[in-house]
Amino acid sequence: MSHNETERVCIKTRKVYDWVTRQIDVALKPICKTDLDDLFKCIDDADIADILCDKKIGPLSVVCFLSDEHGHKIDTKAHHIHRHHKNFVCKEIDQAGGRTEVDVELPDGTEVTLQRVKVLIKGYVTVHIVDDTGTVLCCSEPIPFANIQTFLLCAPEGTELDCHVTFFDCDSNLIVTSDLSQLDINLLLCLDVQMEADVKLEIEARICRPREEIIEGVLCPPKEFPPQCPEVFPAHRRKR
Repeated sequence: MSHNETERVCIKTRKVYDWVTRQIDVALKPICKTDLDDLFKCIDDADIADILCDKKIGPLSVVCFLSDEHGHKIDTKAHHIHRHHKNFVCKEIDQAGGRTEVDVELPDGTEVTLQRVKVLIKGYVTVHIVDDTGTVLCCSEPIPFANIQTFLLCAPEGTELDCHVTFFDCDSNLIVTSDLSQLDINLLLCLDVQMEADVKLEIEARICRPREEIIEGVLCPPKEFPPQCPEVFPAHRRKR
């Protein structure tokens, strides 16, 4: 077969059955005074209240970020946070009896049957108290969080959940007064959820070969692919 001719080929690939995105807001349970002292470690073994009330230190900022179980920051901008990250979990929760089927009506009036998929998202955030030079004065222990979301998806038996976070933001506020000490943490996640399965597809295609490298000297020989038997597969299967 010449390089420009097409042929019917069978490929194994990952098919997306459904794909949605969702913004998730998670408010962590407020952490109060009795727990704050144990949560934070400050420089010179000072109490967090002493650090926050020390007027000599100057303006302070409360910074929180997604971290691993040891408090090390996870870079959320370098790449998507995928479900396989060892310190971030985004997985389906198995339901007794399998995924429940739900009949829904689409905006155009079409009635379809979808499946209810429950998803667990969990990880850690760490909080730093920093001064105006960026020096970390107090560091919290990693704080676990967890959230469950329910999706209605085209998720027939055999499909698997694939999810990752495309955006993560953490907002923290620490209130310390003579009669109140409280840490509030709010998370915002943009979740990308897909239902997938491995399938075999018959498509029209042609073999792709690399171009010749533009250099002086001997070129590597072109890659040769084994010939197919188009009279038998997949043509023979279509005649049945």
